[in-house]
Amino acid sequence: MNTDTRPWYREPWPWILMFGPFVVIVAGVITTYLAVVSNDGLVEDDYYKQGLAVNQRTARNQHASELGMEAEILSGGADATLLRVFLKAQPGVPMPESLALRIVHPTRGGMDQSLRLQSDGAGFYSGKLSAPLSGRWHVALEDDKRDWRLVGDWEVEKQTSLRLSAEAQAAGGTGVRSDNNGR
Repeated sequence: MNTDTRPWYREPWPWILMFGPFVVIVAGVITTYLAVVSNDGLVEDDYYKQGLAVNQRTARNQHASELGMEAEILSGGADATLLRVFLKAQPGVPMPESLALRIVHPTRGGMDQSLRLQSDGAGFYSGKLSAPLSGRWHVALEDDKRDWRLVGDWEVEKQTSLRLSAEAQAAGGTGVRSDNNGR
């Protein structure tokens, strides 16, 4: 007969069995701390207003499609900060005197730029950037009255020009058409 009477705390199995719940308790405390201390910033207080703004943007995209709007944004040349835009619309649609161009970096808000493009005549517009572009950008082009809007994504190193099409964005795309040369 075995008369081994070691105390329970000298046996390995109770400690192995208690290790799992102990790890779960420590992980729960850490998760609770992170949830209380950190600001996730994902939930907005004015979500209803933002939802209405999405509907307005969608309506402006649709209006651009109805007007047959297309634009080509050109950069490069000797002055890397100069942008030129060629805007086309259906016959009879008046061209605005100026356009608003927003260039938004996907991750760095401090690099965003807003430009006022002045008409050079015959559908051409030009404006100057505050700094040359490199990398990927979200682009939004609209008239001064904010009646219509064209949007797209631009990878500057891969594309010397960006074509924005209202028909492509109305069909659910990004509004960008490109061939092998980035056009």
